[in-house]
Order: sequence, then structure tokens, then C-alpha cells
Amino acid sequence: MSTDDKGSKVPAHRLARMGHLASLATRVAGGMLSEGARRLVRGERPAARELLLTPANARRVGDQLARLRGAAMKVGQLLSMDAGELLPAELADLLARLRAEGTPMPSPQLAGMLTQELGPDWQRHFAHFEFRPLAAASIGQVHRAWADDGEALAVKVQYPGIAGSIDSDVNNVASLLRLSGLVPAGVDYQGMLDEAKQQLHAEADYHREARQLARFNALLGDDDRFVLPRVRTDISTGRLLAMSYVQGSPIETLSNEPQPVRNRLMALLFELLFRELFEFNLVQTDPNFANFFHHQGRLVLLDFGATREYASGFAQGYRHLFAAALHQDNSAMEQALSDIGFFSQHIIPEQKQAVIHMVQLACKPLHQDAPFDFGHSSLARRLRDAGTALSMRQDYWHSPPADALFLHRKIGGLYLLAARLGAQVNMRRQLQPWL
Repeated sequence: MSTDDKGSKVPAHRLARMGHLASLATRVAGGMLSEGARRLVRGERPAARELLLTPANARRVGDQLARLRGAAMKVGQLLSMDAGELLPAELADLLARLRAEGTPMPSPQLAGMLTQELGPDWQRHFAHFEFRPLAAASIGQVHRAWADDGEALAVKVQYPGIAGSIDSDVNNVASLLRLSGLVPAGVDYQGMLDEAKQQLHAEADYHREARQLARFNALLGDDDRFVLPRVRTDISTGRLLAMSYVQGSPIETLSNEPQPVRNRLMALLFELLFRELFEFNLVQTDPNFANFFHHQGRLVLLDFGATREYASGFAQGYRHLFAAALHQDNSAMEQALSDIGFFSQHIIPEQKQAVIHMVQLACKPLHQDAPFDFGHSSLARRLRDAGTALSMRQDYWHSPPADALFLHRKIGGLYLLAARLGAQVNMRRQLQPWL
């Protein structure tokens, strides 16, 4: 067995995790006071938000939440404006580090999890196990290994205590955000946080992820444009997921490939999204770039923990919405949004128009029967700004249906990836077969 002791121990008990967050709040407040004193000496009168969003405080928040992992780390991703969601761009910048890799568990803690999941003789399952992780994220970390029968594996091991800490972590981080003043006092996003808890509990259930991965293998197994790992059920548990190892390079490295290669693989991602929504009624809703690799012109799909089932009626509502957007028919768009579940709360006319305007903006790539140049468009930024205006203005808060929220997060993430890769995709042609 190959070992590596670099890492930080994941706090496994709720009181310890709460203590870390309380300590973080204290240090952030202390940082605000010291920065405020320095600025007052210079004759400045900074706003509280400016004091909170200093580089030093950003480091404090990023370091602490990355150390906690789990929901404390994931909530920043779920509420990120970079995926077109709730919070202002300033907070997205402060939480940006939470999209990077987390700090791995130290070897003794990892060995404890392997023993807990596979028994004291866990080594019998493997001819070799690399203790240095390939990746360390919010819920668990991934290791290279070789099964006793010689098959190359990727083994995802969940952090200890993560599943039991989800509810309290989400509540504690939400309190931290509320106390920070970055979320307006009148904004009620409890429903979204409840949905985030449910989603995180689902992601922490590796038996469920194994089933979803098997479903996608059945749906895409005959399409040689995609590569998916396969589950080793004889080694997997609810908190340890062993899969066949698939080769590939991070999707961002496509930026070094010729334009036609970038265009083709990005178009394939959009095609897959429409198939998931309209054909499978099963969408992998996590747009994290780390979930997509590429290898020899094929798209490698990883991590199905955030897979979400959609009712056929929900998909039909989006079919009507996209058709209305193609024809720029505002009345039909409003009706489709209502059918999907928007506007179920009391909403003023100006607020409704702001929602419709944001959907119009998101559907702009559909208005031309030609490749849309994401790399030279400010669409992703304008969507973020429109979302901020919608959610942060007085009396304009409108909570979308949870199913729509996760779908929009995936669409926003693909837009960002397309912009990062400078891809050019004919979105109308991708969508047309499903209308």
C-alpha cells in the first residue's frame, strides 16, 4: 500500500464542526474590526460589506470551510451566483475557493474509514491501494487502486461524519451568511436550504449513486462518444464507491485543442443535457467541471451523486418554454413558466417581467440558426448580474421551484464551461429535435 500523510483531519463530530464555524465567525469579525480601524486612520469610512470581503477574510472562510468539507463546503457551491443562482458576485468570489480541491484526509483517518467500510482485512480486496488521493472534494476523496483480480479502480471514500453533519452544517453556514449581511434580511431562502439538505443527503448515499451510474451506463452504453466507469458492487458500500478506472484529461484542458474539437465536445454536452431532460427524465445536475473529462475525442462522465429525476410534465413545461423562447413569444413564455411552477407565490408584475427577461437572456443562443460564440459573449456575466438584481432588490425576491433551480444551475454551469473553452455551438440545432 502506498501512503502519504499530508492532509488535515476532517472534524467528524457535530460539536467540533460547530466550534470550527464559531471560531471562523469570531476571526472574520476580528478581521473586520482591524481592517476598519486601519481605514479609519486613513480617513476612510468603509461599508460593512467592504470590510467583510477583504482578501484576508476570504482566505479565512475558504480555509475553514475547505477543512470542514461536507455541507459546509458544498453550500457555497449550491448558492453560488457563478452558476446563475442566488448570492451576489462578491460572495461568489469569497467562496470561489470552495470549488477547488479540498484538503485530503490524513492516512490514519483514511485507513479508519476503509476499515469501517470493508472490515479490518480491507486490504484483501486490493492488490494495491494508493493513499495519495487523485482528487479531494466536498463529500469524499478519490483514490487509485487495483482490485485483487487486477482491474484498475477509482475508489471514492466518504469523509467521516459528513452524512450526519449535513443538516447542522447547512444551518450553521446559512447563519454565518445571514449574520454577514451579504444576504438581505428580508430574503427567505429556507426552502432552498431545505432542498440543498435533501440533495446533499442524496449525494452522501453511495448506494444511490451506484444505482444512478448503472442507469446511465444502460442509457448511454451503446453510444461510443461517451465513456463511463462501471461500479464494482462487490467492493462498494454506502460510504465507499469502487468503480472501474477510466482515463481522461480535465475538460478545461480542451482549451488547448483546435476549435472544431472544442466545439464538438461542447455540443455533445448540450446534446446530452437535452437528452437527459427530454428523453431520460434523469439529469446529472452538478455542473462542476471536475465531473467531465475527455479522452481521444470522447466525453468522459464522472460523479452521478447529484442525479435528479424529473417528471415528464416538468420536461414538457420546458419544451413549451424553449419553443416560446425560439419564437420570442412572451405570453407563451409566461404560461410555460407558470406550468413549470414559477409565479406560484404572490408576485408583482415588475417582478414577473424580470423573471421573463432573465429567461429571455438565457435563451439568447437559441435565437440564431448558427453557432453561438460563447467565448466572445458576455452572456454568463449578464445572467449573473440579472440574477443578482432579481434576488437582491427590494420586493423582487422570487424563489424558483427546486427542480428548476437545479436544472438552471446545470445550464449555467455549461454556459460557463462553453465560455471558458471559447466554444461555438449551434444551440438551436441541438434543441430542435426535442421540440
